Amino acid sequence: MAIRSLLLPLALLALAASSAAVANLEIGFYSKTCPDAEKIVREEMAKIIAAAPSLAGPLLRLHFHDCFVRGCDASVLLESTDGNVPEKDAKPNKSLRGFGSVERVKAKLEAACPGIVSCADVLTLMSRDAVVLAKGPFWPVALGRRDGRVSSATEASNELPPASGDVPLLAKIFASKGLDLKDLVVLSGAHTLGAAHCPSFADRLYNTTSENGTSGLVDPSLDSEYADKLRLKCKSVDDRTMLSEMDPGSFKTFDTSYYRHVAKRRGLFRSDAALLFDATTKDYVQRIATGTFDGDFFRDFSESMIKMGDVGVLTGAEGEIRKKCHVLN
Repeated sequence: MAIRSLLLPLALLALAASSAAVANLEIGFYSKTCPDAEKIVREEMAKIIAAAPSLAGPLLRLHFHDCFVRGCDASVLLESTDGNVPEKDAKPNKSLRGFGSVERVKAKLEAACPGIVSCADVLTLMSRDAVVLAKGPFWPVALGRRDGRVSSATEASNELPPASGDVPLLAKIFASKGLDLKDLVVLSGAHTLGAAHCPSFADRLYNTTSENGTSGLVDPSLDSEYADKLRLKCKSVDDRTMLSEMDPGSFKTFDTSYYRHVAKRRGLFRSDAALLFDATTKDYVQRIATGTFDGDFFRDFSESMIKMGDVGVLTGAEGEIRKKCHVLN
């Protein structure tokens, strides 16, 4: 058992190094210019999560939403300017949280190593540390990303995987980022952390009428007892006040209970339920739901996060190193 536990980190290190080489990233990128960079992030993240454990999920989500639009370039962190509506103001991003925590960590790095560590790398490291602090796996993060100068709400609305998506649609979006069907079902496991506002799933609970006048049915793929419990919190499709845990009873801990909920038709989003309607994703859900393959899921999640963290990165002389993550230099 000890030999296997040693081999897993070594395999992840090899994967991270191989993937990084393709993306022009590097393990230990700041070893000379800011040698304590990862330590600074880790220590500040420990304070952040100790004070607010529920932030682990939102910080992980920030990284996801960043990487799926223009790659992992911290463009999701930029605020609006005259004539530009940024990604963070797009409808799918309205509920994003954790921006202040990113600025807090970045400020610590700027004090130690001014103008060296990019916001894109900060967010990538913070998402990894959020998982670790929530009792999830550790994986090596190759660094050297640079920050993007463009941020578009329109692009975010068009490119982010929708919570209502089925597997064919989601697989197409993931493929456009170099991610496959296994990455889709594995990264869906991030829903073990965090909570969601009612409008993102309440259309599964109530009859609704769309703009073209057609009637929507209560989602039959949702377990009826679970739907009843959700209705107690979400009084209507437009209820924006209440939050529901994506992994009830375990939403602050990174574990495999999300898959047990999905297997029982108790996934919160349509995209969760959709995993049972594709043979490949259903097989993975049911396997991990047994609770006997937690180590496999942790390894798979680490591998998929390494792949996602390399999507569309800017390196070398591309982009910039922002001094503050919410504004261009």
